[in-house]
Amino acid sequence: MDPRATVAAVWKDESARIVAALTRLVRDVGLAEDLAQDALLAALEEWPGKGVPANPGGWLMLTAKHRAIDRLRRDDRLRANLAELGRAAEQQQHHVDDIPDETDIGDDVLRLIFIACHPALSREASVALTLRMIGGLTTAEIARAFLVPEPTIGQRISRAKRTLGDRKIPFEVPPPEERTARLAAVLETIYLIFNEGYAATAGDDWMRPALAMEAVRLGRMLAGLAPDEPEVHGLVALMELHASRMAARLGPGGEPVPLLEQDRDRWDRELIRSGFAALLNAQRSTEAPGPYVLQAAIAATHARAGDPDDTDWVQIAGLYELLVRQTPTPVVELNRAVAVAMAFGPERGLAIVDGLDGELRDYHLLPAVRGDLLRRLGRDAEARAEFARAATLARNAKERDVLLARAAM
Repeated sequence: MDPRATVAAVWKDESARIVAALTRLVRDVGLAEDLAQDALLAALEEWPGKGVPANPGGWLMLTAKHRAIDRLRRDDRLRANLAELGRAAEQQQHHVDDIPDETDIGDDVLRLIFIACHPALSREASVALTLRMIGGLTTAEIARAFLVPEPTIGQRISRAKRTLGDRKIPFEVPPPEERTARLAAVLETIYLIFNEGYAATAGDDWMRPALAMEAVRLGRMLAGLAPDEPEVHGLVALMELHASRMAARLGPGGEPVPLLEQDRDRWDRELIRSGFAALLNAQRSTEAPGPYVLQAAIAATHARAGDPDDTDWVQIAGLYELLVRQTPTPVVELNRAVAVAMAFGPERGLAIVDGLDGELRDYHLLPAVRGDLLRRLGRDAEARAEFARAATLARNAKERDVLLARAAM
């Protein structure tokens, strides 16, 4: 394998842990990312000539930490951080028998998410920053995910780093009384990370399973930290139920396989059982179900159907009706259109889709859904045109190939 391609692949999988570990060392998110990038550049310089190390992720982490320690020793402003870390380590040795504080979860990545979701930042800035540092997305990829110009995302990320540095936000999960203000942003961020692993925004691979399962791990850890929050359990259920399908989502050539065409024998039953259990935990609450609980209920309805023809589309359409009232976004409305079409006919679904043209004109799934509905109505020429338009908008190579194939049918 090309060493440069290996560097890129390892970076996607390891960058979150590296940036998080460096943030714990230097206590500055912006500087941590710069140091991580330095380690990445070192790999790009060394690996093509010397070969890929046996443990490439460990090599990147060790190189990054060495650079961070060198920076701490050289910089008077940062030297105090090194002394503070030494004192903390010494105190930890002296108190190994103490009962740990519930906020001391021992996970740098989750701490980093809570830092990035500090109330000092806007929701948009928090999510963009975390997708950059933990999802490993480029500024251009994040801009496409948000359907906004690339310079806007670049400015959000730069301002967020500067704000966190100026405020000297502590590297910790906040105490329970401060978590509520950040919880919604943390949940949104973890789900966006999962989605990037489940269906990559751009690139040659349709999925990044390691990233998706990292989001599941973080969600489970968060559920242990906030056991009385139904939306946390709802998010865990949603991710586990979606993740259960990953083995069936790719065809022999790595191409995406639509939900209704998947081999359901390949769905992961253990993840489905775990997702059902998390959903039951969420539904024990007396609160009205929130967006993640509703989405998990939709995923659970799919999981219960042993055959696509057994899917209760009427129930799914009803759940989407509730969801769109809580989260009235064009993407949720597009998903509702699919469910309505399956439950009540493609004409009903197409009427909803046609009302979304202005809001989702650059979103490739809008013409893809319209193409599916037009084909079901026998309007093949129009369907082919929609699939071709969707292919021009898609940024993922595998997805684009599938859409082009549909346009040629």
